[in-house]
Amino acid sequence: MSPRLSLVIPCFNEAGNLPALVSACVKLVAAADAEVVLVENGSSDGSADVLTTLTRPHRAVRAVMLQSNAGYGGGILAGLRAARGSLLGWTHADLQTDPADCLRALPLFDAEPEAFVKGQRGGRPLRDVVFTWGMAAFEAAVLGVRMWDINAQPTLFTRAFFATWEDPPTDFSLDLFAYHEALRRGLPVRRVPVHFGERGAGEGNNDTLRGKLNTSRRTAAYSLALRRHLRARP
Repeated sequence: MSPRLSLVIPCFNEAGNLPALVSACVKLVAAADAEVVLVENGSSDGSADVLTTLTRPHRAVRAVMLQSNAGYGGGILAGLRAARGSLLGWTHADLQTDPADCLRALPLFDAEPEAFVKGQRGGRPLRDVVFTWGMAAFEAAVLGVRMWDINAQPTLFTRAFFATWEDPPTDFSLDLFAYHEALRRGLPVRRVPVHFGERGAGEGNNDTLRGKLNTSRRTAAYSLALRRHLRARP
């Protein structure tokens, strides 16, 4: 029998975080009708071997192995295609967000089965909040819709919504794409408060000012391309 929820977690060079992450995932599937799909995204730090060993004892916490890095969005999309749940979603592997945050989101689907649900991060440094405000203002100007905390996790939605996606991006713009598609299709967008903690081992693309600027630049470029695409539609 398929689970209700499939949570996808892309993993790139996260070997140091995997023991704690898999432990948290095991707790999640014990508390809900869920599976976790951990996508090994072509890491170079031995993550594949660690992930294989850690997931072997667990039926509902499984790994998808990619031979090369497919990008943040590409890794998530590979996991979504392998998922079996009627509800799908993703979160991050860096331990800044807890997979168990999904448990607070599930009741929202009982009330509104077509909902699109995202976390809303608390406890963040002022610099990060300023970036969030800036991106929200930019997206409102470019796309004409209000979106807040675009990169917050988890992101959850129905399999039926996923089936409507056309040409989703394979980089960090996937969060923007999914959020915008939900608004464009008139889905009820709901938020659940989540605590955004300290990263575990390693360093992520958005942990430094330079990384945030690079991600913002790529997302802005995608936003402009998306606007051109929408305007060209008949």
